[in-house]
Amino acid sequence: MANDKYQYDYSAIEPEMSDSSKREQKGRKILSVLSDHYGGALGGLELLDIGCSMGFIANLLASEFGKVVGADIDIRAVEHAKASFKAGNLAFVAQDGIGLEFADASFDVVVCNHVYEHVPDRAKLFSEIRRVLKPGGVCYLAAANRLGFLEPHHRLPLLSWLPKPLAHVYVRLAGTGDSYYETLLTLGGIRDMVRGFEVVDYTRKILRDPVGFSATEMVAPGSFAQAAALFVFNYLYWLMPTYIWLLKK
Repeated sequence: MANDKYQYDYSAIEPEMSDSSKREQKGRKILSVLSDHYGGALGGLELLDIGCSMGFIANLLASEFGKVVGADIDIRAVEHAKASFKAGNLAFVAQDGIGLEFADASFDVVVCNHVYEHVPDRAKLFSEIRRVLKPGGVCYLAAANRLGFLEPHHRLPLLSWLPKPLAHVYVRLAGTGDSYYETLLTLGGIRDMVRGFEVVDYTRKILRDPVGFSATEMVAPGSFAQAAALFVFNYLYWLMPTYIWLLKK
């Protein structure tokens, strides 16, 4: 599990990980997408949440799924999750997403919510996701685009467009960190990363019905931002800041 390229204390350096309202909002969006895909029949399904951090999302998902396991390399976050959430169908483990300690075909659903950019070996991550999914199972993927205008972690314009040496300087000058750790991909890179899965794109559905998909933190219904996002989806898809896909095995 040891890898000096990892952010083992991500929950300590990213305040949003301990923001229960924001994490649960994301959890409701994930739940809405998965419920739509499965027609609401979630009670018999087993789910793995990779990058569960402090457990807020996994705990919410456990209210609907038959079994939920949250996995993360951040040991302090996992210990917090274990101490905070006690549902009988919910467990938390300190595990590396590129070396999961589960048998083949263990889960119906895997959640990979804004995780890929933190992992040093993305090919291995998605190989492991495919391995632990049951045939016909799906991975919920929320993936940020390198070409998004506002970088999602440091909230700095065009940060992810820059070569890493310049990005390191940018975050230091902006006072948001000592270096730029994350590595985002363009649309082509994301598609290549998930090759071998069937992609079911939920991005447009969510943008068109942010209330129904619990995604009003992305766009408000009837707003200019919603209209602009749908325009980008329809005509400049490669510039979408975030893609939400289900990856079917």
